Formats: sequence, structure tokens, C-alpha cells
Amino acid sequence: MKKLFCLAAAVLSCLMVAAQGTRLERSTPELMGMSSQRLSAIDNVIEEAIKDTVMPGAVVCVVRKDKVVFLKAYGNKAIYPKKEKMTENTVFDLASCSKCVGTTLSFMQLIEQGKVRLIDRVDMYIPDFEPYVDEDGNKVNIRIIDLLTHTSGLPAYVNPSVIEEKYGKADAKNLLDWICHCKRIYKPANGHVYSCLNFITLQNVLQNITGQKLQDYAQENVFDRLGLKYTTYSPKLQKKKDIMKLVAPTEKQPDGKCLLGEVHDPLARVCGNGNSGNAGVFSNAEDLAVICAALLNGGEYDGKRILGPLTVNAMRTVPEEVRQFGRTLGWDNDVHYYTAGDLFSAETYGHTGYTGPSIVIDPQTKTAVIILANRVHPYDTGNMAPVRAKVSTVVAGSILMPSL
Repeated sequence: MKKLFCLAAAVLSCLMVAAQGTRLERSTPELMGMSSQRLSAIDNVIEEAIKDTVMPGAVVCVVRKDKVVFLKAYGNKAIYPKKEKMTENTVFDLASCSKCVGTTLSFMQLIEQGKVRLIDRVDMYIPDFEPYVDEDGNKVNIRIIDLLTHTSGLPAYVNPSVIEEKYGKADAKNLLDWICHCKRIYKPANGHVYSCLNFITLQNVLQNITGQKLQDYAQENVFDRLGLKYTTYSPKLQKKKDIMKLVAPTEKQPDGKCLLGEVHDPLARVCGNGNSGNAGVFSNAEDLAVICAALLNGGEYDGKRILGPLTVNAMRTVPEEVRQFGRTLGWDNDVHYYTAGDLFSAETYGHTGYTGPSIVIDPQTKTAVIILANRVHPYDTGNMAPVRAKVSTVVAGSILMPSL
């Protein structure tokens, strides 16, 4: 009887953890080698930005090693058609931060499993994908590594209206065909243009290898594996009612309604129907804190592993042949001054999203800074760049013990 009781208790405990999702433990800044008094300067930065209508509100989370040392909500998550107060668990459209937490983490799993190599040609997985051709007719193949580092030569973007005009319909199939045949604007690895089309191409490579939609693969192998409860692609389309209750709206549309639970990015929304390599993931601060903690710990948190340590190290390292462009595999190492501020180490990497979010990770001090904001609500006018840099600098300045 006693054994049955213990077994039942263990099962109940596991079910309760699953229902709550994985969360980082909270700690005081002082116990993690930081100053709470110095961290409090974040309040002034965010409150001033809200006053200046940069964004209606924000959630800021600071991770040190495997603990949350700062988590605070500011302002409102909605101001149109009515005000709604921001909460710590508000879920945001991550926009281009989806490139790293969704596409890159998924794709790096395929690399470490030997299913694809960084130097593989894209046309090995997408047969119609054309190479770069110079003025003399010489061909240079675009590789996987070129897509991940934004050095492929693909254009930055294409409006869905262009796809619709050319093909009669703006959908995923026609978008991929356009990408396969569009003009390459420079020789691979010889230039840098940040491109959503790179990651839509990576999405299609992953889907051809795995036979799964990116949104399904990432959900199963990244988000669910880490026990994340509020991270998913396009919660409205997937009818995730528990997540929809927490979602912050983005931009007001011509019909007078704001996008809510649907990805803001036009390519991801119109052509991808929410399943896209460049955008589409929704998440909150505590879930992203788990991802950051896993990356700070070599790809594992609380016994849940998404990547191996060497894979994480490779992912955050700028390849030598494109060092001048500052892009790691799916992330950005050239984040200082405008995102990571003035004080974090040269190893710092991160990413930003058009709707307002940013992630900064410094492996040297084992610190991560997550800022979630919906700066495009209700209108696309706010500039988050100074806010991100200031908050990151405050966090770095609060570290009194650089190593733990």
C-alpha cells in the first residue's frame, strides 16, 4: 500500500509539473553576484520609454546562470480599443526572434544528428534552388551556412503582393518558387544582407528532411522537450485558448482590429499561414528564460536537453570566413552598442524582433537579458534600439561577480 501511495504521489507530482510548465527558480540578485540596487535602474529606462510612447508596455527578465534574478512587467499590454495592464506572464509575438528560438534551435539539431551539413548546397534539399551566377556565367552554389549567417546573397524580403501578382496566389509554395529563382544580389559569403528569405529557405530544407512542418518539429523537439507551456506558433490558428488569454496585441489593421495571436510579419502570416522560418513564434518571459538557461548550460536545463555543448558553442561562434559580418549560426554576435549595450563581453550574442522583443546572452558572465514589448501596438512607430541597449548596459553594470 505504501509503495502504491508513493507511486501515486510521484505521478501526481509529475502531472502538476507538466501542467505548470518548466520554470526557472527565482533568486535574489545578491545571491547570484549582482546588485539589486543597480538593477533597479531598469525601471527608469522602461518607464521613460513608455512615457515617450516607444511602446505601451514591456516585460523585462534577467537570467543569471540558471536563476531568474529580475522579472517585472511595466505599463499596458493593450491600449486599443481599451487599456489592459501588462503582466509578467504576457505572451508576445517574437517576430524575428523566432529565427533563433524556432528555426535555428531546430536546424542545429539536424546538424548534430548528421542529417545536414553546414557546407551542403541548398539545392541538395531544394532541387530548383538556383546558384549565384556572375557576369561571366560562373556559378557559385549557395550553402546552408550562407543562409544561417545571412551571407547568401538572397534579397532581404519580398512583399506578399509581389508573389500574388506573379503567381495569382500568395502561398508557401509560390513564395518558395520565387525565392528559388529570384536574383541573387551578391556572391555568397562576400556580402551581408539580413534576409527573412534565408530563414524561409531553411524552413523548407528542414521540412524536406524531416517530413514535418517547422511549427510541428519545433514544438515537439524544442518547446515541448523543455517543458515550455506558453511557447508556440500562431496560437490563434492553433486554437491554443490558454495562451490566447495572455497574448499582447500588435498592429491595428485596416478593418480597425488589432492582430491578436496571429503573426505580425506579412510573409509569415499571408504566405506561411503562421508556419514560417522567419517569424511566427509566440512566447513569454519565463519560457524564454528556460531557453536562455539551457543555452548558458550547454543545451540542457533541468535534465531536458535540446542541443549538445559543442553544438551550442558552434552556434554562437562567428564562422571565420564571414567574421567581418558578425553573424553566428542563426544569431547575431555584432550586437554591442545597439542591443547588448556597452559592457557585456565580446562573446555576447542575441537577436531582435520587429515587433519589439530582444534576447541577449553573454556566456562569459552567464547572463541573459530578455525584453518583450509590442512596440507596433497600436501603430508601427516605436524605436526599441536605445531601450534595448540601455537595459543591457544596466544589467551588465549590476554584475559584481563576473564569474560564478
